Amino acid sequence: MSAVDQGAPGAERTLGQLVASATAEMSALVHDEIALAKVEIKQDVKRAGIGSGAAIVAGALLLFSLPVLSFAAAYGIHNLGLGLAWSLLIVGVAFWLLAGVIGLIAMAKFKKIKPPVKTIASVKETAALVGTVKPHARSVSDNAVGVARSSS
Repeated sequence: MSAVDQGAPGAERTLGQLVASATAEMSALVHDEIALAKVEIKQDVKRAGIGSGAAIVAGALLLFSLPVLSFAAAYGIHNLGLGLAWSLLIVGVAFWLLAGVIGLIAMAKFKKIKPPVKTIASVKETAALVGTVKPHARSVSDNAVGVARSSS
């Protein structure tokens, strides 16, 4: 860094240096905010994927319970000696219980999905900080120097 960048006594930074510094800092800030958002969203996407998979499995089990109930009716009478109604009821209830447990797992995973709280808080903090920044008033001598420099 040069002496001007380090704020050495007697050396003031030019407008160009201030703009360049502010641009670089804002760029770094935006990159950091994006990185934070990616990390938070990645966790929620994983939870959503697991929850969706569990919900699909629960739906498939409910769908597959219909042919299984038909087979239970046919084989239940012959193998278990139970009536048709009991065979249908036992197999149907077992699959409904299994689908219910998997459905509860899916709901628990979906409830854990939250908005990127850290990113939102950080962006609000940054916006509040940037909103408080006011331009410095220029003295008459600064304006005269600025005009003289721009005309040469």
